[in-house]
Order: sequence, then C-alpha cells, then structure tokens
Amino acid sequence: MKGVRFKNLRVEGEPDKLAAEYDGQQADELVFLDVTASYEDRAILLDAVKKTAETIFIPFTVGGGIRDVEDVSSILTAGADKVSINTAAVRSPKIVKEASQRFGSQCVVVAVDAKRNYEASKGKEVVETPQGPCWWEVYVEGGRIPTGVDALSWMMKVEKLGAGEILLTSMDCDGTRSGYDLELTKAAVERLNIPVIASGGAGSADHIYKVLTEGGADAALAASIFHEGVYTVLEVKRFLRERGVPVRIEEPV
Repeated sequence: MKGVRFKNLRVEGEPDKLAAEYDGQQADELVFLDVTASYEDRAILLDAVKKTAETIFIPFTVGGGIRDVEDVSSILTAGADKVSINTAAVRSPKIVKEASQRFGSQCVVVAVDAKRNYEASKGKEVVETPQGPCWWEVYVEGGRIPTGVDALSWMMKVEKLGAGEILLTSMDCDGTRSGYDLELTKAAVERLNIPVIASGGAGSADHIYKVLTEGGADAALAASIFHEGVYTVLEVKRFLRERGVPVRIEEPV
C-alpha cells in the first residue's frame, strides 16, 4: 500500500512479487512496514513476511504491530534480518534495550514518523529552516496520533538504548514526491552516531541524490517511484554513481 502523508492508502501490488522485482533491480535492502497493524491492534502479517523472505536475497527489515520482544523474535524467525519498532518503542522504550540485548543492535531499527511543528517549542530541539524555526513531533499508530515527543531528542535517546539504525520518515513529505525533508534529515545525522535511513518524499533520482549528499543520510528509502515504474532501482543507482555517490552495482558481463 502507498498513500500521501500516511492517508488515502492505495494498493500497489503483492509484497513478495514486488520484493523479488526489486531484488532483481539490485536494491540494497527491502523494508516491509505493516502500516495499520498498531492502529488495528493486531500482530503483523507473518505469512506475508515468510513469503517475502523466501523470495529475496538482500537484507530485509520488517515493522508494524510490534508489541513486545517476543514479537521481535517471531519476525526474525519468519525470515527478517531486522525489525523496525515505532509505536511500542515510544510507549515503552525498554523494548529497544531488551531487543538489542537479546538479538543485537544490528537487528533493531527504530522507525520515527516525524512532522514539523512551528509552535509550542519550549524544551524542544528547535532548528532553523527556510520556512521558519521548528521542531519535529513524533507520531505513532501509522501517523495517526501525535505524541508531543521531540523527534530529535527521541532519536538520541533510542541510540543510547541500543538502536542500531533509525528509519526516519517525514510525514510532511511522505508520498508528495516533492523531495525529502533535508533539514530534518541533516539535523538527525548531525546528532546521531548510528545510520539514518531517510524516508518520505522521493519523486526523482535527484531527490535521492540530495538527501544522501546535502542531507547526509546513510541510505534513502523510496516507494511510489518504484512501485509505479517511474524509475527502476538500477536507474537511480546509476544516476547516483555518475554523480560520485558510492553505490553497489553489478553490471551485466
């Protein structure tokens, strides 16, 4: 499924078939997020996870509906290499520490859905942006519920708790194809010592280039431009390589 700013979700295809296609296009990693699981108070679709894991040979991150460390174990057992945690981590941060201690920090990704807030900034990590000073608020349950939690401070906290990566999605840019939130990405990268995956807003190969260079992200996640055939993953990687960004490409002999 794919939407715009986490709303108006539309069907894009079957996860395992799309996954196999992107593996063939030389994607470096696949991220599978069951975006309504927490909101619907249900477990993630393990059958879909297993089916997808069986079709690909690249790292596979899975998130959505995580409630405790046993859910993390179930997803890893189903074939995921990493587990992405958002809502459960905000409500009970100890899950990040417990999961990293049990499975290793390399398995624990904390997903952060962040939205700009230009008001009520007392005690928040405020950043100057072209649109004015703002802070970013964490949302949970698939972007439905604001928490009042400052995203930049939250990411620094979960790094200390043992998170191995941050999957950072701009709710303002998600699905708009207007480009990533470079200010958000850069602010996170400057404060963290763990990899930051930028998400939300990819509409062109140049957007991906900018978030990796100007934004400083370690990786860029994109969905609709690939689902809808605007680009192949390999086309984007060639674009990046031509501009000096190191990428893994296996060209045909």
